[in-house]
Amino acid sequence: MRNIAETRLVRHLTVEEMQAILNAPVPDHWDGIRDRAMLHLCFAGGLRVSELIGLRLADVRLQSPASILIHGKGRKERCLPLWKETITALRAWWTVRGEVGVPELFVNTRGVSMTRSGFEYILHKHTQTAATQCPDLLTKRVSPHVLRHTCALTILQATKDLRKVSLWLGHAHIETTEMYTGSPQNSEKIVR
Repeated sequence: MRNIAETRLVRHLTVEEMQAILNAPVPDHWDGIRDRAMLHLCFAGGLRVSELIGLRLADVRLQSPASILIHGKGRKERCLPLWKETITALRAWWTVRGEVGVPELFVNTRGVSMTRSGFEYILHKHTQTAATQCPDLLTKRVSPHVLRHTCALTILQATKDLRKVSLWLGHAHIETTEMYTGSPQNSEKIVR
């Protein structure tokens, strides 16, 4: 009998769908610039929502080499390099963010820390906009965790190295990351 974890499919987006969502926020206003930076960072970092909304200004380094310090589950930290598009989006947000009384990088229109439901609303709104370019998005349930899965599969495809995906996502055990290979037995075949 097959293990349920072996048959579970990982929901993720295609390159075109992900790009449509990243392009959906119009960066000509404060909130559009913020939303674009949040979406880019959530996807490129493979971040959990708690990691995204908990990110502080002090955790971001935009000088070369640009990176972010993520405070993950179990008080574990990981430092990730930033992709060029993400750096551009973050620099734009940094310029318009303004002075607010909280240390978190992302704030809402009232100047207080972004919440989980606030980010979920932003993602839903921009997914609906992106669906005009990629109608298949209307049939998918796009959650912050789907962006995380999409990042993981993008890294796995680029590196063919499950260990790198595990480190990038901050998984405590590589077994958790094996879900991206289809099954634990298939992991050897895919990552070689």
